Amino acid sequence: MTINRGTTDRNETVVGRDCLLMAYTHVAHDCLLGDHVIMANLATLAGHITVHNWAILEGLVAVQQFLTIGEHSFVGGGSLVRKDVPPFVKCAKDPLSFAGVNVIGLRRRGFKEDEIRLIEDVYRVIYVRGYNITRAIEQVEVDIAPSKLRDRILQFIRHSSAGVIRGMIE
Repeated sequence: MTINRGTTDRNETVVGRDCLLMAYTHVAHDCLLGDHVIMANLATLAGHITVHNWAILEGLVAVQQFLTIGEHSFVGGGSLVRKDVPPFVKCAKDPLSFAGVNVIGLRRRGFKEDEIRLIEDVYRVIYVRGYNITRAIEQVEVDIAPSKLRDRILQFIRHSSAGVIRGMIE
């Protein structure tokens, strides 16, 4: 595996605690990896990527520069990541699209069933009902009571400069 040092942009490349970077992985300059991140064989990060805690990138995943991978997310093997990946989701296919909530990962990390259902409810509005992102955020705010989890998801999506991955593709 290779890790490149930071440039004048961030002045550092950071790999958090308890990460697993398997064979032939690459972390380019100015990347920030949180704690407990897993990058399977041949997963590759271009420069200026932020990967939040507990994210998993399966083998042969390639992430385009200047993107963010949300906490507790799961990116399926062989995926090309060209948009931000929101927290708590599974994504796969080409083009990369939402494939559900990372329920197994969340259970393994001690999330309660009502928390998982809340996350599923939020993403059902965002990705399954067919709204555009702006309308989906408005609808989540109407349909789902404020909570830390709901607000973390909405904050991630609102602050995404690259846009977030697509909804399910048939």
